[in-house]
Amino acid sequence: MKHDISRRTMLRGLGVTMALPWMESVRVWGDTRKAAKQASEAPVRMGILFAGCGFHSKEWWAKGEGKAMELGKVLAPLKDFREKMVFIRGLYNKEALKGNIHSSQTGNLLSGAPLASGGRIQSGTSVDQYVAKRIGHQTKVPSLVLGCEKSNPGVHKNYSLLYSSHISWSSPNTPTPLEVYPALAFDRLFKNKTETGDRSVLDAILGDAKDLRRNISRQDQQKLDEYLNSVREVEQRIESAGQRGELQGWRPTLTKPNMPRPKDGYPQDIVEHMRLMSDILVLAFQTDTTRICTLKLNNDHGTLRFPHIGVDYMIHHLLSHTDNADWLKVNQFFLEQMAYIARRLDAIQEGPRTALDNTMLMLCSSMLTGHHNASQLPVVMLGGAGGRIKGGRNLDYLKNPNRQMSRLFLSMMDKMNVRPKTFGDAVAPLDEV
Repeated sequence: MKHDISRRTMLRGLGVTMALPWMESVRVWGDTRKAAKQASEAPVRMGILFAGCGFHSKEWWAKGEGKAMELGKVLAPLKDFREKMVFIRGLYNKEALKGNIHSSQTGNLLSGAPLASGGRIQSGTSVDQYVAKRIGHQTKVPSLVLGCEKSNPGVHKNYSLLYSSHISWSSPNTPTPLEVYPALAFDRLFKNKTETGDRSVLDAILGDAKDLRRNISRQDQQKLDEYLNSVREVEQRIESAGQRGELQGWRPTLTKPNMPRPKDGYPQDIVEHMRLMSDILVLAFQTDTTRICTLKLNNDHGTLRFPHIGVDYMIHHLLSHTDNADWLKVNQFFLEQMAYIARRLDAIQEGPRTALDNTMLMLCSSMLTGHHNASQLPVVMLGGAGGRIKGGRNLDYLKNPNRQMSRLFLSMMDKMNVRPKTFGDAVAPLDEV
């Protein structure tokens, strides 16, 4: 009797493809030596930061490359990371131009999808959730969706303000639940940790293995037994190596949090709030609890004030229309959050690279300036995606007829080994990224 069951298909069916973070046992599944070596490296992470209302019209720019790259004043906080930076100019979302207001420019920022108006909710699955649905099973938390300002209800000029409050969408009709309470975000990472991946591979698959044995030939049963025994041997070697302090395959640098649980409640201090959420993002990547995180620093139609830098007389949204020195201060405050995360990730050594080298950290907004100019979007990236992105570069697509923002998302997904043929309004990735 012929059974159309490959070793790789069987593994997916048994649900243990990524059950262990070690991945030395990949060779057991029949992969090549090259694949096994790659599997022992630290994973690539995707972090997306969002700051609403755009930036100062005259100070968001970069010139040159590498150490010699010159940065506009908005980007000054990132000057130490110029060799790990990719500054991207000229990308846009065509669908976002239809409403020309905050909600219509934010609701599809990470999807490029058409938006429904009239108060209805219809967008598209965002890039972070698209990736999470395909590789999220590899970690305890498929994706982490954080924010520093609560959702804004209501309708503005015929578009739901949910669009301006959410950048992550689990489906075209469903914004991903946004966690704005640091303590609850922390709990999501570290409470109830008993998952399939915390148990032995064999413990996880024995039930399925018994079902499989009933449907295969006697010779295949013998092969299956040999296969399971080899997995057990690998597990025992790994356990022994761990007791001796040896490193066999990649392990997270932390197995438990190195920061105390944040206090309950909603922080009133925006500086403390952003710093806590930034720390939680870093901790999530460092413990390999998730590999996908979005952090919405504020709403696109936001009401935050910034007394710590002497800008308390006007809310963020109204300030964005001034383009004055105080607006520049606020812009730099948001870029300082990206610099803080990058600095922390860059201090974490993961074999020959740092955690920043293994991460794609992108910051963007839904408009270039606070005057609703979405004809091109501000985008800056830090990190190397595991050696797959070269830093110190300045890319300009403004005169490119195919400058869809979703082309960047196809490139980012490729670095995560997720390769759809199309995404949003894009049919090809950006070759330069």
